[in-house]
Amino acid sequence: DVSGKIPTSRTAVAKGKIRVCQAVMDAVKQGTVKKGDVLGVARVAGIMAVKQTSHLIPMCHPLMIQKCSVDFELDEENLEITAICTAKTEGQTGVEMEALTGVNVALLTIYDMCKAIDKSMELTDIHLVEKSGGKSGLYRNPKE
Repeated sequence: DVSGKIPTSRTAVAKGKIRVCQAVMDAVKQGTVKKGDVLGVARVAGIMAVKQTSHLIPMCHPLMIQKCSVDFELDEENLEITAICTAKTEGQTGVEMEALTGVNVALLTIYDMCKAIDKSMELTDIHLVEKSGGKSGLYRNPKE
């Protein structure tokens, strides 16, 4: 029950990684994956997932998302692609689940688009980086 809460500006940032092989990293960088622009499609999928979170997670309230972004960092040395999702709203409940859902779906989309190259990719280190707003205020993950 969030009916008694005062609406505040709320932001959440989540992050996660997918470990890939050299062939996947090269194909993503060079844009040669047969299914298309991997990071472009994964970005759209993550944003769409943020907006659908309340349909996927039973106890999540539907939220009017005011801003959502999904960005990627390629770590060629460690063969990892990091997805970072930021979600913002003005409301009575936070957007942590939305940001986490966006990261997961973005990473799953990368897996789906690249699985013909390598099925051993691993999703890892998915976590909340920070959140702000609401009664509990600012939270920053101490592991960041």
